Amino acid sequence: MIDNYLLEELITFAKYKTLAKTAAELNITQPTVTRGMQKLEDELGVQLFDRHPNRITLTKTGKLAAEKATALLQANQQFITEIKNYAQNQQVLKIASVAPGPQIVLEQNLQKFNANIDIDEALLDQNNVEKNLLNPKYSAIITNREIQTTQIESRFIGEENLYVNLDQFMYLANQRQVTFKELAGLSFVVLNDIGPWKTIIQENIPDAKFLYQTEYDALSELTKYTSFSFFTTNVTQPNNTYDTTDTVALPITDRSATMTFYVTYLKSQRKTIAPLAKRLTRIWSEGKK
Repeated sequence: MIDNYLLEELITFAKYKTLAKTAAELNITQPTVTRGMQKLEDELGVQLFDRHPNRITLTKTGKLAAEKATALLQANQQFITEIKNYAQNQQVLKIASVAPGPQIVLEQNLQKFNANIDIDEALLDQNNVEKNLLNPKYSAIITNREIQTTQIESRFIGEENLYVNLDQFMYLANQRQVTFKELAGLSFVVLNDIGPWKTIIQENIPDAKFLYQTEYDALSELTKYTSFSFFTTNVTQPNNTYDTTDTVALPITDRSATMTFYVTYLKSQRKTIAPLAKRLTRIWSEGKK
């Protein structure tokens, strides 16, 4: 089998025509090029070069060999690229999130990622992120806090803004926006597993009553047949779960009603995860338009 470096020397000589230029282009010495050309002729058992006192040129066989070598190296590179791409597509990227919003965005756009992604349905506690990456149990985790350590890094992907959906006949429904304080004393139907949003609404709405539901079906029925208020965000599609026929969605203006998200992963996985994070950031941004 002929070594690729010999074919590269032949191709380069065919392009630059001289030993000096070939050596300079390949960053090797001229004697090295000369030995390589002789070795290539010996292995092929044919004459590739016409040698003159002050110059060397390709024979017709040498020109054909250079053309075939170019095609062979291109095919070899295509082989490597295709195998690497296939292997990457076969690799399952297991992704978790600390909140449901990023899960929804990922699930709705899986076909846009050139990767085999498995999304964990269970939300992860932010305090367990580093442990689960170092195990490693997950390829990446969507977090609401940036993490930068010697082994882990985070990339910003976007923000999620909280909305409250009020009965259209409520006085507050006439406003264009509300604060947490203005929602004091109201009753809300809420999905139980909403990650850090649960703490935020509990801590910021005075004297509120939260009717937590573990199933989407129960939540859907309550929003359909009652006038309880409920929460959505800019990245969720409420009509898939809630009955919004007689409600008005208002943005909540408090600073704590906006949550920032990051893709967090091991630095050793940057080559695999960074393109996914970049695509997710673009999708998130487009979803807000």
